This record gives sequence, structure tokens and C-alpha cells, in this order.
Amino acid sequence: MFSGLYAGKKVIITGNTGFKGSWLTCWLLSLGAEIVGVSKDIPSEPSMFNELSLGTKIRNYNVDIRDASALSEIFLSEKPDFLFHLAAQAIVSVSYSNPIETITSNAVGTMNIMEVLKKADWPLIAVLITSDKSYDNVEWVWGYKENDAIGGKDVYSGSKAAAEVIIKSYYHSFFKKSDVPVRLGIGRAGNVIGGGDWAKDRIIVDIVKAWSEERSVEIRSPDATRPWQHVLEPLSGYLTLGQNLSTNPELDGEAFNFGPRAEQNRTVVDLLVKMSESWDAELPANPYVIVDEIPFDEAGLLKLNCDKALFELKWDATYDYRETVAATASWYAVNLKGETNMFDFTMDQIKLYSDQAAKRGAIWCR
Repeated sequence: MFSGLYAGKKVIITGNTGFKGSWLTCWLLSLGAEIVGVSKDIPSEPSMFNELSLGTKIRNYNVDIRDASALSEIFLSEKPDFLFHLAAQAIVSVSYSNPIETITSNAVGTMNIMEVLKKADWPLIAVLITSDKSYDNVEWVWGYKENDAIGGKDVYSGSKAAAEVIIKSYYHSFFKKSDVPVRLGIGRAGNVIGGGDWAKDRIIVDIVKAWSEERSVEIRSPDATRPWQHVLEPLSGYLTLGQNLSTNPELDGEAFNFGPRAEQNRTVVDLLVKMSESWDAELPANPYVIVDEIPFDEAGLLKLNCDKALFELKWDATYDYRETVAATASWYAVNLKGETNMFDFTMDQIKLYSDQAAKRGAIWCR
């Protein structure tokens, strides 16, 4: 898988204690990588990181990426072969209540990462994760391409757009046509679902918590359309990007969208209905109720065009909508019963996904 590239390699994952970071940690462990985590805290309770006992399987630094000195010390000491930068303030609602933390984490934190990479004097592949929210969303019906305008009408989107501008300016100022032995790429994705997410104000988390207590889940924007994708989809894209950066210098500095198939653009209500069909427990009489008060503005429509990833990286999504929701519901159902080793179950889900990708001809499976 990934041509065995990650076996025996040292990989730093920032934001490793979060949802996507925990899944990426598991996948890289299965590939034989040595993982070094950098996160300021455990972002939720419960947390996937703790439930899978990942702290016992990796070397972990409790450091905020806004601490430039501590971050630099870690990188210069560890000298990783790969960096996957996921650390961020990723909750839209928090960006309204705490815009300063959002902007400093996502923009200044990214600047600190770029400063660290600028100092690297050893070969290093860096995959920097931003978000689909970094695009200037004008609510059009077609997918955003990598050369579309960056921007944001809310603090979270603006912070992600700012991170993109920082990466681009640093790349052209200090990395392009220089002797810095670093290659970097940008991954953009959004609307990720899957087992193990316990973050605030996420629709799947709200569903699981409400239904496990036999309550109706409260939803704000029932008709909002999102391109739902399982967490392993963008992660396979990030890992594929890392692999291609290691062999193709022409991809240095490029950005790539990683999203699901077009048919997976579904409303919040459709997601609720599909989750209810896969829910392995008693449902409340009214599975959901619509809440009139919307505490903050949300985009009605946002999707990505992933043609560049298909053309340049030969990457394509694996799961269809049914498989995406079923895998998500299955993880929570098993977890809530409390009878299964969730690290082993998570590894099994990664294997099932990889096997399905191989059957469908994914090049990264080789």
C-alpha cells in the first residue's frame, strides 16, 4: 500500500488527538510508520484518541502550534521524514464565540509551521491540511476548483483562507527555487464523517448522543446540502499526495481537493434518514426536530471539484453514500455496546476500506 513508502518512516502529525488525526495515526501505524504527535490537548470528552489508547502507541508532545519555540524544538529534535499538519480550531460555532483563538490557531499556527519547515536541512515531505471552507463560497452549484478564489465571509472560513495565503506566500518567498530540501502540498476537504468524532456541533455527534439517549436530535438547517464523505476518503488523498510529492518534484507547492462522488451531495435530513436505517438500536418516536433559531450563518451549498486529484494523483473516492453512512453508524454502534476493542475495530475498518479500494482499482493500494 502506497508502495510501502511509509514503512519505517518517522511522521509528525499535528492535531493527532483530534478526529481525523486519530484515524490518520491508526492508518500510518498499520503501514509501519513511527508516529510523533503534536497537539495542545485532548479536544473532546469522550475522545477517539483516548478510547483507542493511542497515547501508548506513539510519542506525543502536548504543545500548542502557536508556541513557535516549542514547535521548532520538536522538529529539529525529531527530524521527521513526513509532516501531516492537521492542527486547527475546526469548529465553526467556536469561531463565533472565540474568533481570536480561531484566527491565531489557524493562521498564526500555520505561519509557525512554515517557519519550522523553512529551517529544515533534511529531506521532508509536508502535507498541509486546510479546508474546503477556504474557498470564497458564492453558493454556485458546481464544484470549486483549486484555482478558484480563496476567501471567507465568516471567521472560520477567513482563518482557513488566511492559512492558504500564508502557505502560498511562504512557498514562493522561501521554498520555490531554493535549496530548502522540503516539498509541500496542500489538501482541502470538508464535511467528513465517520466513527470516533465527538466534537461540538457536528451533525453525526449530535445524532449519536441524542439517539443513544432516545432523544430527538435538534437540527438547524435541514435543507443544507453537503458532500458527505467518510474520514478515510480524504486521508487516503493526503497519504497519496505525500507519496506523489516524494517522487514528483513538479507537484511541489500544489493544492488538491479531496471529496466524495457527486451523488453524495445530500441534505442534512437525508443524512438523518440514512443514519436511522443503519442505527442498531431503538429510535425515539421523533428521530429529529427542526430548531427555528439558528445561532450563526452557515453555507447552504459547498462542494469540491476533484478532477485535479484524479488527473495528477490518480486518486478517486472509494465509498458510495450508503457505505459511508453504514461504516459511520457501525463504528458508533459497536462503541456504544462497550464490548469490543475499538483500536482493533478501527484497524478492521481501515482494512475493509482499503480492500474495497483495491477491488475498485485504486492505485494507492499497490
